[in-house]
Amino acid sequence: MTELQNIEGQLQRFRLRVWIALGVVLVALGLIGARMYVLQILRHEALLTQAESNRTAVLPIPPPRGRILDRHGVVLADNQPTFTLEIIPAQAGRLQETLDAIAELIEISPRDLRRFQRLVAESRRFDSLPLRTRLTAEEMSVMAAHLYRLPGVTIQARSLRHYPLGETASHVIGHVGRINQREQEMMADWPPERRSNYRGTDHIGKLGIEQSYEEHLHGTTGFERVETTATGRAVRSLEITPPVPGDSVRLTIDARLQHLVERLYGDRRGALVAIDPRNGDILAFVSMPTFNPNLFVEGIDAESWRALNESIDRPLLNRALRGTYPPGSTYKPFMALAGLETGSRKPSTTIHDPGFWVFGNHRYRSVGERSLGMVDLRRSIVVSSNVYYYTLANEMGIDAIHDFMKPLGFGQHTGIDLVGEAKGILPSPAWKRSTFKRPEQQRWYAGETISVGIGQGYNSFTMLQLASAMATLAHHGVRHTPHLGLSIHTPQDRQGRPIYRAAGTPLGYRPEHLRAVLDAMEAVTTEGTSARVFAGAPYRSGGKTGTAQAVSIGQRERYDAAKLAEHQRDHSLYVAFAPVEEPTVALAVIVENAGFGSASAAPIARRVFDYLLLGLYPSEEDIAATQKGQSAAPIGQQRPISEVPWPGSD
Repeated sequence: MTELQNIEGQLQRFRLRVWIALGVVLVALGLIGARMYVLQILRHEALLTQAESNRTAVLPIPPPRGRILDRHGVVLADNQPTFTLEIIPAQAGRLQETLDAIAELIEISPRDLRRFQRLVAESRRFDSLPLRTRLTAEEMSVMAAHLYRLPGVTIQARSLRHYPLGETASHVIGHVGRINQREQEMMADWPPERRSNYRGTDHIGKLGIEQSYEEHLHGTTGFERVETTATGRAVRSLEITPPVPGDSVRLTIDARLQHLVERLYGDRRGALVAIDPRNGDILAFVSMPTFNPNLFVEGIDAESWRALNESIDRPLLNRALRGTYPPGSTYKPFMALAGLETGSRKPSTTIHDPGFWVFGNHRYRSVGERSLGMVDLRRSIVVSSNVYYYTLANEMGIDAIHDFMKPLGFGQHTGIDLVGEAKGILPSPAWKRSTFKRPEQQRWYAGETISVGIGQGYNSFTMLQLASAMATLAHHGVRHTPHLGLSIHTPQDRQGRPIYRAAGTPLGYRPEHLRAVLDAMEAVTTEGTSARVFAGAPYRSGGKTGTAQAVSIGQRERYDAAKLAEHQRDHSLYVAFAPVEEPTVALAVIVENAGFGSASAAPIARRVFDYLLLGLYPSEEDIAATQKGQSAAPIGQQRPISEVPWPGSD
């Protein structure tokens, strides 16, 4: 009996275990069923997409960058298709061994290696960095046959930026370069849609128009969806959204005129800005010396960078935009107008100029202390009387001078469509208080106003500001914002749309006052300091020469260029407009450390006017003489500009 009871107990325990096991199985089957329901029904679309993405990849396609053209359609910047040998350092293993292996297959120059090493130091390890660009067909074949044993090494089809005119207009055009760490941090603050548009792009505009019009030039990134293997190798293209090329930007400058002016400078330093006073179009924007922007496209090597950056001539400085100089006597026409407009002077007011002026215990000199006798407004400009403007500045006072010059754009940003414009200095007591720290330095002294009146002292302006102010006077006192962008052209729109449409700003000068000043400037070219330069010109122009100190003379009694180093000698300046009847061009030009304005700056202005007004190009003999500062009126046989090849066409 006891044995039967034991058997019955064992059966009950067995049945309990069976039911428990069955319950566990049913629960497990239920969980599996529920999971299958979630995966197959509820998450079907999401998992299908994920599965699809595991075998596909979306690759960005960088857009072709828009071209930059001059006002006549001459190409200043375009793109060249090329094949590039690139390395991803993070995948290359021992990088030096990889470089040695590549050097056994194709030529790798020391310049290529220096540039690559600099890129390695500046970039992330998983970036694809170019080692050699513009591979030949033979080099591509050799490398393609050995890529299997070179991890991290690839051959990429790239479109490299190219500047066909080389050094011509380089400060205007600027250049592109690889996106650096600072720019990546800046891009992190961009709106997501703009940031995503740079996927796959490793270059960006760095200077000039390339930088200012980056959003137009860049274009819209395309995408390609490809099928990949488990190792990530693309095997089939599934879908392509083609990129949209960037817009082309047409500029206001004339490339042939730009090239001519750069030739006229030769090895000298300086800047020239020529503006159409009717609308603010910049016809030439020259900074000398220039540089070759093609050096920067693939990443400039250390040796080339050192040569540019450490040169005493500072070729990377955009002198037209960022170089600031005392205007010297080119400031006198503006001071003359200030005297008329404020009622401090009349055109007929005469001042005796004995060659110097004494104020307090200081003797303010004229050049050579030559007596000019009685001078009125006209003669003060024609013979460049310092005494006339010493006394005018003293009568007006520094605040009145500042308030008159500010609307003309002196010491102000002009609003040009380039990044990095220098503001310069339009001095005033308020400026001095905010600039200097010591109380004795912050005080404005009456004697400082005297120097300001002849364009010296604290005055410091760019050639862009000086040319813009000259254009304002020439165009009846109406100021236009100077600009380089003329029109934007999309790939579908060859006609283009204008960039600058703003109306000019009238400054309210009395016409008779403007006429008095401009007539005096015309007399400078017929009987004054630039008469020899403009002898025989079939058009009427106005101008004013200037000589500005590069360094303070200090206690020296006389200025003697022969006793100074070349970089310390006076600058040669000239401001001008033409034709007198209805000016179509106004300009400011400086030749650094070249002495009197009539010797070096004015001859360049004459040849610009001949080009624009007469359609004439100087002879090679004349260009050579101008480069040496040994020309006045043109010599040799001038040529019609139609017979002169466009830069880069030969």
